[in-house]
Amino acid sequence: MQLLVVEDDDHVAGALVSVLGRHGYEVVRARDGASALREVSPRTDMVLLDLTLPDMDGFEVCRRIRRVSDTPIIMVTARTRLDARIRGLELGADDYVTKPYDVREVLARIDAVMRRGRGREWDGPRGDAPEARVAVRGLVVDLARREVRRTSGAVADAAGAVVELTRKEFDLLALLVRQRGAVLTRERILRDVWGSSWKGLGRTLEVHVASLRRKLGEPDVVETVRGVGYRVAAPDGPGA
Repeated sequence: MQLLVVEDDDHVAGALVSVLGRHGYEVVRARDGASALREVSPRTDMVLLDLTLPDMDGFEVCRRIRRVSDTPIIMVTARTRLDARIRGLELGADDYVTKPYDVREVLARIDAVMRRGRGREWDGPRGDAPEARVAVRGLVVDLARREVRRTSGAVADAAGAVVELTRKEFDLLALLVRQRGAVLTRERILRDVWGSSWKGLGRTLEVHVASLRRKLGEPDVVETVRGVGYRVAAPDGPGA
């Protein structure tokens, strides 16, 4: 398995590359964004991407990779603000690790992301099934096409517009929608969407929920059930 480590700090990169090598990974190192973009190839199984690079922002590197590849990306950042993490996930990153980190956390997150599988598709209803499309709170979730559209909104032009979601955001929404208003525990969501029950992913789930609410424009669609988990408001019925 080949990992591309994008890190300009030689000390940090050296320690990480050494540990990854001992765990059997083939590691390619890039010191800046331009080098990272040159190194990404069909052989790249995952990218560990530092956000602070000498030539370009890590967000821009992520954006350019996503234009041509669905290779899993884990962002590595010292930025603790929630909006920075949300921005990374919106651009298509699969997960993030906050510096300073324990290398065991990095290994656990690599394992969790890879278990989900590159290009993993949601195994929901087929397009001809009666419940392939579900309407809820001014939205239609098409489980087969992996698409969400607005059917109403404060802005008239927004009606019928496609809501752009990352792969993981759609997986999360689809899981909740299929349960018809039932409360799903955080552990169940992490197991089904992230392929792991590791509690360290809890913050990642919260960030995805926050991003999903903002993109949908309907904060009450995904409801928090304190101390338990999340649910989606009960569907209105099959979409048109």
